[in-house]
Amino acid sequence: MSTPGSDAQPEGIQDTSTTAIKAWLLLALLMVASIVSFVDRQVVAIVVEPMKVDLAISDSQIGWLYGVFAVFYAVAAWPLAYLADRYSRKHIIAVGVFVWSLMTIACGLSRNFWQVLTARVGVGIGEASLGPATVSMVGDTFPRRQIPLALSVFQTAAVMGSGLAFLIGGLVLELVQGSQPVVLPWVGALKPWQLTFIYVGVPGLLLSGVFLLITEPQRRELNPPAHGIEPLRQFYRTNTKAMMLHHGGFLAFALAGYAFVFWTVSYFVRVHGEDAAQAAQAFGLIFLLTGPLGPVLAALLARRLTERGHHDGNIRAAQILGTLGIPCVVLIQFLPSAQWAYLMYIPAMIFVNAPFGLANGSLAVVAPRAIHAQVAAVYLFVVSIGNLLGPPVAGFFNEVVFPETDGVRFSMISVVLMFGLAGTVLLQLARKPYARAYARMETLENSKVRG
Repeated sequence: MSTPGSDAQPEGIQDTSTTAIKAWLLLALLMVASIVSFVDRQVVAIVVEPMKVDLAISDSQIGWLYGVFAVFYAVAAWPLAYLADRYSRKHIIAVGVFVWSLMTIACGLSRNFWQVLTARVGVGIGEASLGPATVSMVGDTFPRRQIPLALSVFQTAAVMGSGLAFLIGGLVLELVQGSQPVVLPWVGALKPWQLTFIYVGVPGLLLSGVFLLITEPQRRELNPPAHGIEPLRQFYRTNTKAMMLHHGGFLAFALAGYAFVFWTVSYFVRVHGEDAAQAAQAFGLIFLLTGPLGPVLAALLARRLTERGHHDGNIRAAQILGTLGIPCVVLIQFLPSAQWAYLMYIPAMIFVNAPFGLANGSLAVVAPRAIHAQVAAVYLFVVSIGNLLGPPVAGFFNEVVFPETDGVRFSMISVVLMFGLAGTVLLQLARKPYARAYARMETLENSKVRG
């Protein structure tokens, strides 16, 4: 591992040590890791119905299988980010990929709810390594004005991973449902939903070794990061209003979005009578083909606004496109057939996914590079509350407020309206203080280059 700041040099005089080609190749590898992480993260949503039957658990418990992942993902993110701002990021990612992949396989070997829950804890801890380390690496390999675009492109991998989770998970589930039972020593016969976890977890074990072969990007910060968390505290003291409203707005959008995505397959099964495997494949294909357009569209809109002198361009673009997702989700719940619902999912997935590349990208251009990973971890901690609460809150609505077979549609309307509109309002309030933070950092960066 490198020591803090041992390879640092000013951005202004860093010539061609990291070329544009190398930067985009590194981003491509990080995107592959993100795709694998989201496949492993989201696969639980595909096997909801068979898992409920085999483990005799409720909608709320199923929701907590995602929620507990989010808790430990958030808790582990900050210490891992602290290390990422100081030591080898490629080693941190390599270990994280190995851990979350192994724990995904462990989900498939579990025999009861508590074993699956414990394995999901491990998935969350492992996946917490990727986000903060990625923000730190991108901050050291791309020019400042390209960082929001680069991180929005990176976010498309999360969307593709979610789409592939439903597509591949649905295919695997369909294949193993008709295959001969697999019997393992000490474990016994494995059900189709268990085999689905195992098969999607294996590729990550191989990917972890690839990160050991890459070159660690040089750090651009002029001085090594200070010990402790004082630089992080100073940043949040200076930008309290901007950061609180930023984090709160994206948290609200995340809660609405994760609830909507998590219960999609169950919506098609319960409301339209679709087969779970086929619904997962259809939804996964829509997610894969249209979802990545959202973050890219948001990044391009943000860049256009910023180039026109709007320092709040990153926040404004996320707010506009995220808000457009709300009526799409509500309309889906009233459509008379699965075919019409699938069609409306095309714009819904574009707009629901649009804000989140800019969530991290907007932070990386207002925070000092020495604390990029830590600021990303704070944001991940906050937004993970949305990941934590979205599925179980909707599950609670399914059971208690709208217990009918098709009640999931009214749960979606309630959750998306409440939290989606909250996200719109909070990001509207964030625009002015964020613009001040952006201008302040731009002045500081320009003074470094002139110096």
